[in-house]
Amino acid sequence: MRPTDLSLAQARLALDARQISARELTQAYLDAIAALNPRLNAYITVTAEAALTAADAADQKLAAGQGGPLEGIPLGIKDLFCTAGTRTTAASRILGDFTPPYESTITRQLLRDGAVFLGKLNLDEFAMGSSNATSAFGPVENPWSRRNDPDTRLVPGGSSGGSAAAVAARLALGATATDTGGSIRQPAAFCGVAGIKPTYGRCSRFGVVAFASSLDQAGPIARDVMDCAVLLRSMSGFDPQDSTSVDMAVPDFAAAVGRGVRGMRIGIPREYRMAGMPAEIEALWQQGIAWLRDAGASIVDVSLPHTKYALPTYYIVAPAEASSNLARYDGVRFGARVPGADLTELYEKTRAAGFGAEVQRRIMIGTYVLSAGYYDAYYLKAQQVRALIKRDFDLAWAQCDALLTPATPSAAFGLDEKQDDPVAMYLNDVFTVTANLAGLPGMAVPAGLDGQGLPLGLQIIGQPFDEEGVFAVAGAVERAAGFSARPGVIA
Repeated sequence: MRPTDLSLAQARLALDARQISARELTQAYLDAIAALNPRLNAYITVTAEAALTAADAADQKLAAGQGGPLEGIPLGIKDLFCTAGTRTTAASRILGDFTPPYESTITRQLLRDGAVFLGKLNLDEFAMGSSNATSAFGPVENPWSRRNDPDTRLVPGGSSGGSAAAVAARLALGATATDTGGSIRQPAAFCGVAGIKPTYGRCSRFGVVAFASSLDQAGPIARDVMDCAVLLRSMSGFDPQDSTSVDMAVPDFAAAVGRGVRGMRIGIPREYRMAGMPAEIEALWQQGIAWLRDAGASIVDVSLPHTKYALPTYYIVAPAEASSNLARYDGVRFGARVPGADLTELYEKTRAAGFGAEVQRRIMIGTYVLSAGYYDAYYLKAQQVRALIKRDFDLAWAQCDALLTPATPSAAFGLDEKQDDPVAMYLNDVFTVTANLAGLPGMAVPAGLDGQGLPLGLQIIGQPFDEEGVFAVAGAVERAAGFSARPGVIA
């Protein structure tokens, strides 16, 4: 078995038993990155020298019996998390070679627990996208390919496409990611790996470049459900530097993975049966229902009547918050600057050159819906509908403990297949945005393959701060599915 074939949980045991050194494990991942990253483009920045130095320090701690819960574990970091002394770009030209002098809370906690950082992972620019095709550093390629069309390059999903592709291609044992409307769960499903968006407030947002502050939440992408549980425990916790961080004890998520679902009530929201949904997605959903029923759960039909308004609500709220958050990128305070004849021209030229087309589109949408005369008609109305969407979930929890839905409306699509149609791209988030609007935990678990041999995922949505329940259901789905397929680049 190659070192990169170990799961995170297996690698921890091997490191503790001194069956492999942290340096050997890290070097194996750096070699894999050198071999595959030129094709996949999952990493924007590789920090090989720093990673090996950290691995040597981890080996010393392990030898002294002082290792942390992630001691010597090589991880990739989405390039939205500020990392002290390492370039942080948000995949945008406007940040250029911005090198933060401080560490995000989540990466600081991972370092505290002994993690080794391999580098910074590619993403859609400012996390705005569902394909990882909007990055200023070029698109990320999905390591999977269609059985009957192996030459078509596929998207890994977005915005955390680099994170999902790196984990799937064995270029990291796990990765940090963020989810504003599905940006952990959709790429995890497209790449055949697991990913969880925790409850809003579970993980600190300090030091994470903001997209939409009331929706953004960080979480892990990893090879399986247990690995996600291990990473989420290190990433979670109260942070006084983040006013939205919740002061609540962090459970042992890993302990919940194997506890089973006997006696749990699993809700099946009828509104998620969309017109035109592919038969393969519906069949996998029905299979997931059968798996949970066989595992001892009771299946309950529930209604979330305002689901049909979730996408338009999201695409008002998120761009509005983005237009506000991205106002700071003006060519004056930090980042790239394009000179102008006066201050206004400097702003205009800097932002026109620094932001890509999708970011510009969302800034304009957001500025429009916040403008005088339209605020009440669009933004205020969207916030009212958002409250109704949250109320739907609150009522559903009286009938069930968690929800099971598809993770995506399709398998991964070609890099050139939807890029010219923004609405078609936005529809990729149809099953995921509701959890962000309501602040709920949601997890994608690989559960099967489509007719072309591409991975499909199921989504579990849980009650607020009941990630343990989500992990219990996800563990049951994972065990029943027995998903063991691997992408062609590593098979």
